[in-house]
Amino acid sequence: MRLVVGFIGLGTMGAPMARNLARAGFKLRVSTRTAEKARAFAEELRGRGADVEACEEPAAAARGAEVVVSCLPDAPQVEEVHLGASGTARGAAAGTVVVDCSTIAPESASAIATRLERDGIGFLDAPVSGGQKGAIEGGLTFFVGGSAAALEKARPVLAVMGKRITHLGPSGAGQLGKAVNQIIVAVNLAAVSEGLAFAQKAGLPMDSLHEALTAGAANSWALEVLGKKMMQRDFKPAFAIKHQQKDLAIVLRSAREKGVPLPAAALVHQLLSALEAQGRGEDGTQALLTLYEKMAEPRA
Repeated sequence: MRLVVGFIGLGTMGAPMARNLARAGFKLRVSTRTAEKARAFAEELRGRGADVEACEEPAAAARGAEVVVSCLPDAPQVEEVHLGASGTARGAAAGTVVVDCSTIAPESASAIATRLERDGIGFLDAPVSGGQKGAIEGGLTFFVGGSAAALEKARPVLAVMGKRITHLGPSGAGQLGKAVNQIIVAVNLAAVSEGLAFAQKAGLPMDSLHEALTAGAANSWALEVLGKKMMQRDFKPAFAIKHQQKDLAIVLRSAREKGVPLPAAALVHQLLSALEAQGRGEDGTQALLTLYEKMAEPRA
């Protein structure tokens, strides 16, 4: 008998993650904020032979599912989807495991876990890294907080969507692991933007330089993926500035509570704020290059 998986949130990351589960043969029950979008998604995959049902509400998507996955913008949406009047807690049976792949505050994840566990529902905070490319290719990294038993039940589902699944401790630990990821990602983003802005001003052959840099000690995911997009002037959002800003706000708040200074991450947060002030919050984070370019323009 095929495992039944509820999936809630069919955005930039969620849709390709759910597609991978459907291709792997799981029976999917999907729900998203717009019912028509869920229906169109289900029809698309049924046309390819997958077993996918569109549900009007999260409670319906969770009904009969052994594992429920959510991929949502922020804590208020996660709380509403799982604890609200039509949330998964209303449809999920005891023993169901909810896996939330959203990036939210660690304390929010812990609070949601506590409330679901009262009904016998397991909860894993399992934020991801790897971007849209990783979601499409099934190559995500999962930072997991929650019980080891719940993780083992959900592991076959996570293994389809990602290549690395790391259990970091109790509820909230997954979000703390993602915070570390976002600190490093943000600082790398600034480093790549700064380096490529300098290279352009110096008149270097950018394609040849990119090949050289990615073969040496300067290489990183940000350089390989975002650096290439910067050079191609592709600022479409795989991960939008507004979402990075939300993540960095969580990081900086957690760091302040723990008494840890993060000067580099705070600087990137402010640089991206400058782009938001220009109305560019929907652009991909690689648009940070354009701010460096603007700063390097000759004075009139």
